[in-house]
Amino acid sequence: MTDSSPLAGIDLVLADLDGVIYRGAAALPYAVDSMNHIPASTKVAYITNNASRTDVSVAAHLTELGLSVAPGDVVTSPQAAVGILKHIVEPGSVILVVGGDGLTDEVTKAGFVVTRSALDSPAAVIQGFAPEVGWVHLAEAAFALNGDGTTGDLPWIATNTDWTIPQARGTAPGNGTLVSAVHTAVGRLPVVAGKPETAIFTEAIGRFGSEAALMIGDRLDTDILGANRAGIPSVLVLTGIDGPKQVLAAIEQERPTFILGDLRGLHEPYPVTSTREIPGGVVTVVGGGAVRRVGNVLTVDSGEGIDLLRAGAAAIWNSGLAIYALDVPPELYS
Repeated sequence: MTDSSPLAGIDLVLADLDGVIYRGAAALPYAVDSMNHIPASTKVAYITNNASRTDVSVAAHLTELGLSVAPGDVVTSPQAAVGILKHIVEPGSVILVVGGDGLTDEVTKAGFVVTRSALDSPAAVIQGFAPEVGWVHLAEAAFALNGDGTTGDLPWIATNTDWTIPQARGTAPGNGTLVSAVHTAVGRLPVVAGKPETAIFTEAIGRFGSEAALMIGDRLDTDILGANRAGIPSVLVLTGIDGPKQVLAAIEQERPTFILGDLRGLHEPYPVTSTREIPGGVVTVVGGGAVRRVGNVLTVDSGEGIDLLRAGAAAIWNSGLAIYALDVPPELYS
């Protein structure tokens, strides 16, 4: 079998932003050149759960980094959230918005009236991340959702529930922490539009008319889980939130199709996985990496770096055993 690249047969690449293209304001190594070398026959869209910026500002930022991006190439969780909102409230309704420009812009463009106060009797609450969101804003959402204490059925949509967000200085709390605060106050959960839910994938695939999309992300619990739910292959790139330890321990629903050290791997042949039976176990080989499993004990036969991680992941995932039931050598995750 001939190894092919992750881009083989793909007509649309969906690339996450934070942790994939940039961290903070700066591009990640190799990201821009790798995205620019995607064949012109393959469409590229940038798909983000971050609700703090508009599609126009995201496109401008990506263009400054050296990519060629129009606002229509950016698919945001606020766009997906407003798509849900259109189906559950009347046109022109007053909507209580918790979030920044990326969310208020989409709510306004859809013809709704934005308020920040529960006193304005909003028809729904829509919540997304913005650095300036604080207790006052979360309290207004809780006041609106609690109502008079007898109904509790006001629609509540969250753009996403990411627990963390990569920043230039490190990892910071994401929208999931803010949604959790409101959840604690009101005792129920919102409808979620962004990854790992499928609404944002439906928005992107429909917009570009794709029949063979590929998702690139840095998080197992949002990007990869969402791609699996949407029925499309996925790339986990190890430049953001999740690293080797998380890959090895990934539950079945969060396992990527491809594992890359950085985005240069998009254009390189991806080695196939092979196995051979041995007394009491099996050897898993991926490229130059080989991992032996006898019973619940894993050992490294050969290799290092990304191929060894791929082999280790395949050995663990195919073992039928949970990660905590296996003896995993530190070479696989260090």
